[in-house]
Amino acid sequence: MKIKIFKYLDELDAFVLTEEYKRIAAHLGLDGWEKYAWIGRLFTMDNDFGEHWFDNWELREQMAEKAEKLGLDEGDLLILDASRFADSKDGPCHTDPFRKRFWTEVLQKLELSLELIIEEARENYQTLKELDLADFDDFEERVQSVQKNTKPI
Repeated sequence: MKIKIFKYLDELDAFVLTEEYKRIAAHLGLDGWEKYAWIGRLFTMDNDFGEHWFDNWELREQMAEKAEKLGLDEGDLLILDASRFADSKDGPCHTDPFRKRFWTEVLQKLELSLELIIEEARENYQTLKELDLADFDDFEERVQSVQKNTKPI
């Protein structure tokens, strides 16, 4: 089963997480920035630079008024900043507008399997347990609940 991760808001040129993914992630303990940071890490050579792929608060602040009119909190907006997807080591090879268009199209289509999301949540949960930071002890029961209550798209 595939889960759509992002919903594109054309009027804001921004993304939010889909309600289905937010519900699953929260239930499995992928809270706060972690619910999308893990995906960014994988997009950026699997390193912690990627966890900051949506750390562009100044762009969110610029959208605050428009977001509020749509009933959204600016803090929920995920705005692509094309310059974050380029380094000066061997490039960039494309312009900022082209890179932004590319990543917008990729994220509009992105679906991940429930199994992959669960695997990431399990790794995250184990790390939290080792640090004595886990908020719950029933992870596997939560996984079973998500598997039973998620309908195929």
